[in-house]
Amino acid sequence: MEDAKSTGPKAKWWSRPAPEHATRPEPDGPSSPQDAPRRADTPEAATISHLAHMDPPADSGSPSPRAFPSPEAGPGAPVPAAQPMRPLHEPDEYSTPPYGEPGPWAPAPPVQRPVPTPAHGTPVPPPYAGTNGAGISTAPAPGFTPPAPPLPQPGAQSAPSAPPAQSTQWLQYDPWGAPRRPLTHPGPPLGADGGSRKKRRGSVLVGALLLALVAGGIGGGVGAYVERNGGLTRVELPQAGRNDGGRAPDSVAGIAASALPSVVTLHVSGTSEAGTGTGFVLDKSGHILTNNHVVAPAGSAGRITVTFSGGETARAEVVGKDSGYDLAVVKVTGVSGLKPLPLGNSDNVRVGDPVVAIGAPFELSNTVTSGIISAKDRPITAGGEKGDGSDISYVDALQTDAPINPGNSGGPLVDTDAHVIGINSAIRAADGGSGTDGGQSGSIGLGFAIPINQGKRVAEELINTGRATHPVIGVTLDMKYTGDGAKVGAEGAEGKPAVTPGGPGAKAGIRPGDVITEVDGRRVHSAEELIVKIRAHRPGDRLDLGLTRGGKELSISVTLGSATGG
Repeated sequence: MEDAKSTGPKAKWWSRPAPEHATRPEPDGPSSPQDAPRRADTPEAATISHLAHMDPPADSGSPSPRAFPSPEAGPGAPVPAAQPMRPLHEPDEYSTPPYGEPGPWAPAPPVQRPVPTPAHGTPVPPPYAGTNGAGISTAPAPGFTPPAPPLPQPGAQSAPSAPPAQSTQWLQYDPWGAPRRPLTHPGPPLGADGGSRKKRRGSVLVGALLLALVAGGIGGGVGAYVERNGGLTRVELPQAGRNDGGRAPDSVAGIAASALPSVVTLHVSGTSEAGTGTGFVLDKSGHILTNNHVVAPAGSAGRITVTFSGGETARAEVVGKDSGYDLAVVKVTGVSGLKPLPLGNSDNVRVGDPVVAIGAPFELSNTVTSGIISAKDRPITAGGEKGDGSDISYVDALQTDAPINPGNSGGPLVDTDAHVIGINSAIRAADGGSGTDGGQSGSIGLGFAIPINQGKRVAEELINTGRATHPVIGVTLDMKYTGDGAKVGAEGAEGKPAVTPGGPGAKAGIRPGDVITEVDGRRVHSAEELIVKIRAHRPGDRLDLGLTRGGKELSISVTLGSATGG
């Protein structure tokens, strides 16, 4: 009978049985009893036994009895043929994996769908009709018709229906296809960022503004540097910073700062000549001390203009002058805020003391030079242009190496306390001559100043009386004597006696022809030097004189008299 055999086409397995395990049909007719035990150990018997334990075919409506031979059957009982197994799926006419070809040598392909393939007749939702993430339409091409599913075979058991699709996006997923929209959350189209883009735009604008401000600041700084320094490559040498601090009061700068406001420049003009000199303020009344040879060009009808250190100018008038001391006092009026220059004591000066000279050399106002006291009691004479000796000045001067030039005459020589210790009056020229500012010779470091003690006395007399008094001993000296010392002449001027009767010299016992060699113990070498030593004192002072008479040395004491100077 053919009831145990399948009426449909033979099923094709994913892996075919090996040839030695293939099922073979039983031969017709009974087999001998001797062959029964042997067949049970053969591969064919094992295969039949294995198939006999399989489940009945799917199309058998109810289970059927197993085809095992009964133990009561005799050795010659026939064994019914085993019924082949029927697969649980429908045959695939296209031999598509995993149910058909290609055979045992092909690897299992990856599962391409997350849900089972729906059975024939299951409605499939239409594909996604939109666009993917790249803007490409996912609708099927026009004219495309999917292949029809295989028809069911008669008598075959229909496969269970596949569950409905949960999401069209999963049904359309294809890892090897073109990029599409997101699978789980389509969201808005690409580029529609809404408020986040506005926030980013605001952040970009703020960043751009900050960058512009920083760039502008840097550019401004570079521009200012280039403008001030002339370029980025210009060489600029290191330099100390500005220091507006003060100076020590006893330094040259400190002395100058203190004394300059009291120093003035005098511009003198007369009918035949003009000149420039220096002076300094004595009091707040406007009295100014200077040299006689500075104001001499003005004469009796000249003009004197005073210029202060700050630039203010004023007219000045002569109060008094004396050619023997080479001193003069002028006065300005209508000027306020005058600062008198303090007076020192020239008797306290020592050789080597630092000094500062202030004046207007060659009309260069407010010039400051410094030096030291080079010597004291230097007997100098100046003037004598008239030829009669009436304009000769006799000065027991202070010598200094502070540079003094024409125009410094009448200016102050001050110490470290900015106190006046002398009046700059003369220089020694390089040609060996001496003189005042009348010449144009420059300084060679030999300058001479009238001691302030003498200048103070003379200035007071000029302010109070308009004239200065000179101390005298009442004798006429022989100015042509070339020996050592000062010789008293044989007779006086115009036939008068050489020793004034009743004068200081006559009272002390001085006689014509005596040679005076000492004054208060200091050696005298000439007549000019004796005059200088005497004028260094005040009238009424008592002096001890040493003299030689007939080869004998004598000592006498004399009280100085007074004479009115011119």
